[in-house]
Amino acid sequence: MCANLLDQVDDLKGDANSVPTIPPVSDGLPVPSLEWPASGPPAQLQDFIKGWPSVDMLTSEHLKTALKVSFDKAINEWGEGGAGAFLNYGDASNGAYMLGSPDFRKTMADYLSGLYKRPVDWQSIMSTGGGSMGTDLVLRVHCKAGDYAVVEEPTYFLSHTMLRDRGMTNLLGVPMESDGLDLAALEKHCIEQGGKIKALYTVSVHHNPAGVTLSNAKRVKLVALAKKYDFIIISDEAYQLVTFGAMAEDTVPLFYHDDPEDPRVFSVGTFSKVIGPGLKVGWIQAHPALLKKMPDIGFIDSGNNPVIFSSAVVNHFIKSGALEQHRQFVCRELGKKCAILCAKLRDVGITDFTDPKGGYFVWAPVKSGGAKRTGKAGNPCSINKDKFGNMMRLCFAWLTAEQIVEGIEAIRE
Repeated sequence: MCANLLDQVDDLKGDANSVPTIPPVSDGLPVPSLEWPASGPPAQLQDFIKGWPSVDMLTSEHLKTALKVSFDKAINEWGEGGAGAFLNYGDASNGAYMLGSPDFRKTMADYLSGLYKRPVDWQSIMSTGGGSMGTDLVLRVHCKAGDYAVVEEPTYFLSHTMLRDRGMTNLLGVPMESDGLDLAALEKHCIEQGGKIKALYTVSVHHNPAGVTLSNAKRVKLVALAKKYDFIIISDEAYQLVTFGAMAEDTVPLFYHDDPEDPRVFSVGTFSKVIGPGLKVGWIQAHPALLKKMPDIGFIDSGNNPVIFSSAVVNHFIKSGALEQHRQFVCRELGKKCAILCAKLRDVGITDFTDPKGGYFVWAPVKSGGAKRTGKAGNPCSINKDKFGNMMRLCFAWLTAEQIVEGIEAIRE
């Protein structure tokens, strides 16, 4: 399976469109041997904990050059709001940019529409300071202290903190299955809690840490449950754009399964995994009826959207095609690293795991009967840190291919 994955991601080389004035995308990392030399020094443990992009992804020449062009255009061409609009609260024609710069929102709508092969209304887009801010904004507006929330187990471990920070200390877990969260367990909670559950947090695509994607059948049923039991869905789609191989046209944001007459879904996206987390630009895709309340937050009501200029500096980067060129480069390189990690795990005798089709992580068990481990321990991925003690969350994005091989060799029993 890993060999097939390497073939798929290599096929992306021919798909990247050239962008005028931007250096061509490099061929990227070579695939190293999985064998560790017996005559060499002992293999050393490596940092599989950080869920970060690698330095070589952030410093590629095509990315730096394209971003410089985009930054220059933002400060010199301004956009539809006229001179100075990106450095102001808004402009005379459009008013205050409470949900974000209209330029960025329209550009994102065009880009996502082409990527998803689905219509995207720019009025359904709100710019944010990344995925975590998007989640926090939704919780601030649509939930209150004391509300119950449901999370997957395992899940992104810092989601617990974000929920508890908003006073939502009553957290309930549902197991993960091969096609996403266990909906029977979710409905059982809804019945038992009698209307107390007000939010579900789900990593619906290329799950962190489990690596699976919520099936379309379950997406339809999940939205139906949200309407039946009156809760909102925060769909953390940080890895929606990080798909190895061709993006499946039927794997689109959960937003597209929502009912515009009774909307429940917030699809939370970010550029952190594609461009870089330091950029701090993301978006929420939701029906306008849900977004309407977002500017009621005090700091937005006072200061307007927090990323007006930050989003403007990537506007040309997106419109020119450079973003899509870079996204394909990132997906190709991460696909290689993922395939190397999966192959090396099997080489050392760890076989009971799912091969991800995107994202940053492999969720693998400690070898049966073994004691050696690496990466982030699984315990924090449960609500009370009392489950998944035998599991390892392994990030393949941060390390080089050679470090991946050495780091897994180091846990050979």
